[in-house]
Amino acid sequence: MDSIRLSRALHAVGALPSEGAQLGPVLDAQAMDAVFQGAKAEVMGLITAAIATAKPMRGRADHVSGSHPEPQLSTDPAALVQRYVGLQKQMDTKLAALRLHMRQWLSRGPVALRQLAALDAVMEQMLSAREQRLWASLPGHLERRLAQLHQLHQQALQASGQADEPQRWRQPGGWLWLFEQDLQALLLAEMQVRLQPITGLLEAARNEKSGQQE
Repeated sequence: MDSIRLSRALHAVGALPSEGAQLGPVLDAQAMDAVFQGAKAEVMGLITAAIATAKPMRGRADHVSGSHPEPQLSTDPAALVQRYVGLQKQMDTKLAALRLHMRQWLSRGPVALRQLAALDAVMEQMLSAREQRLWASLPGHLERRLAQLHQLHQQALQASGQADEPQRWRQPGGWLWLFEQDLQALLLAEMQVRLQPITGLLEAARNEKSGQQE
């Protein structure tokens, strides 16, 4: 089914008129790059700012002070992994909008770029379901990683005979600190993968501009 859809899409793309090299305003690769860099920086900012200590629960029966985070809340796998899922959704929304914006820009350029924009739209539609299944599998890997780090932490305590100190969990080298480094690294890697087709559209615009200047 996908091969049939792709074949039809390639036929439709090839049928785009070759006359009229430019439609609308001249393609501005510099403006496209500025929008790309701005969106990328925004997503990176979301990722790097997300690593923060979970807030303690309010209204506890034992009236523990809010200045002492509750260990049970801080290590709740559902709460920690949900942070990842939330960032995934934000990333998906922002980068999907950026990709669409890049295609709209190319659709106003020469025929080759209009064809590329049309093909990219088809490819995004065809691969979307598979990509979403891939991204949806990543939180499960994080849950297993969290359990592994917690187990290693407990084993180290037993071997050393030391008492556990929850206030050190998020300090450099602590098991939750290590988990959050993994979480951030995975998000950054996912961002780079999601940016690849968008980078391709931008590179095509840059190459077209360079060709016009020669």
